[in-house]
Amino acid sequence: MKMEEVKEIGGQILEVLLLYLGEARVKVNDLCAGLEAWQVIALSVGVTLITVWFINFLFHPLYSLKDRIKATVFRIVRSLPPVKKYIKKQLDETIVSMSKHAFALEAGDHYIKSLPAKGSTEDEVIARINKKYKTLDKVDWAGGKVSGTVYSGTDDLSRLCARVYEDFAWSNPLHVDVFPSVRRMEAEVIAMCLKMFNGGQRSCGVMTSGGTESILMAVLAARQIAYARGVEYPEIIAGDSVHAAFDKAAFYYRMKLIHVPVDPITRKVNVKAMKKKINKNTCMLVGSAPCFNAGVIDPIEDIAKLGVKYNIPVHVDCCLGGFIVPFLKKAGFDVPPFDFMVKGVTSISADTHKYGFAPKGSSVILYSDRKYRENQFFVAPDWTGGIYATSTIAGSRAGAIIAACWATLMYIGEEGYVKSTKQIVDTAKYIEDGCRKIPGIYVMGKPDTSVVAIASNDIDIFRLYGDLTKCGWSLNSLQFPSSFHLCVTIRQCADGVADEFLQDVRTCAAEIMKNPSEKASGSAALYGASQGIPDRSLVTDISKAYLDVWFSTDVYDENDKVKVEANGTH
Repeated sequence: MKMEEVKEIGGQILEVLLLYLGEARVKVNDLCAGLEAWQVIALSVGVTLITVWFINFLFHPLYSLKDRIKATVFRIVRSLPPVKKYIKKQLDETIVSMSKHAFALEAGDHYIKSLPAKGSTEDEVIARINKKYKTLDKVDWAGGKVSGTVYSGTDDLSRLCARVYEDFAWSNPLHVDVFPSVRRMEAEVIAMCLKMFNGGQRSCGVMTSGGTESILMAVLAARQIAYARGVEYPEIIAGDSVHAAFDKAAFYYRMKLIHVPVDPITRKVNVKAMKKKINKNTCMLVGSAPCFNAGVIDPIEDIAKLGVKYNIPVHVDCCLGGFIVPFLKKAGFDVPPFDFMVKGVTSISADTHKYGFAPKGSSVILYSDRKYRENQFFVAPDWTGGIYATSTIAGSRAGAIIAACWATLMYIGEEGYVKSTKQIVDTAKYIEDGCRKIPGIYVMGKPDTSVVAIASNDIDIFRLYGDLTKCGWSLNSLQFPSSFHLCVTIRQCADGVADEFLQDVRTCAAEIMKNPSEKASGSAALYGASQGIPDRSLVTDISKAYLDVWFSTDVYDENDKVKVEANGTH
């Protein structure tokens, strides 16, 4: 086609457009013919505002149209007086029930609600703790009946940490000039962990209070990097199996977390689905090593390739497996690439207080380069109290926790971690193999580490969960799909514990299979039922009520009324 023909066609199109615009102008003028100037301006402003609202409603940067429509419908329904009254009644009854049964005190006991008039002696304080508080702990974690939770707690390590804690009880790494010893310990903990994860010369990290804070810091760093390149609403892409700490990070930082499905068989994240969700707002891709629910390691290499291709930071959540996965190979197990040796992995979170066996309250967030870590730092250069700078969310931190963590790593050493990894993973595989032979249940995925997740196509799995609870086991109930898991620790490696668990599963499953269609009852049924509630805000409200009860000092009488104490307080 010649240039003259192109110009002729373009001119014709322009002529038609001008014709239509002229007709539109005439129609608008006719509509506004009887209006005063202020009415025209008001109408213009109103139409503009409505148009902007409608566009924002259709294309909200954080919440999908489907989710917002559902939330609006449920909010309207819940605001109806009869519905509102019914929900309040049910929540009040739930709160009373939880207060009376979940955290019940011994008969005649009461909460302390004011400072004692005079202080107690050391012996009196210890005696009260032994008589009134330690007796509340009924679950046999020391005997291996608890999933995860306490990962070591051996007598020798308890003695060591107690001695170290006593020496550093009053230290605070915020004041490095006063406590340089704690600064050095923290730096050495980070260096040891970087070595475990094959960090390079510019790799770095920070100690945090736990896995959630480690994840919060990694997400914050990714968000700040996205802000710097002009992204107003950064997005995280992760699998459905990713830890809820990423939901918390998105909630805190006003970000969008996009969940992509996991393979229903392998339980690993679908990398193709992840790729399809990448856009200009994507600030982080996440893989788990392993995931919390099924204990499988996501295809980190494939996720990292996406990160390299699209220049997106890739985070590996190794909070659960931080002191197992790095030692799998030396312990004789296969392990897919997962650490800083993988090109594209920019940050790793790992908990020292899980399989690192350190006391609770310690974790590390590691980065492949210092340019990432600096984005999690906070500095207030103009504060009247002086320049204020912190590396994590907290200002003051417990130096004793850092010291106890350092002491634990030094005490156990690489040889000890390789040994514990072999014991734990061997035990997990033994339990996995045993569970696969039990009729009526199946193991989710192919666990790579220490977690064995159990589900069923034949029975209500929460019946089995409830029956095992009656046998004294404290397991982790899961949802979507309905299941539960045992997170194996050094406690389950003791003689006879794994066999006891398998025998209890066999016995309970066999009894349930006599009437497989029967549903769970009591507290075991609640978790399964919650999955079927379409209005997830109801589940949120119940969960918030449960959290409220954690901090309650109310005691109820037989009529479900709060008892009034002698001094008139509640």
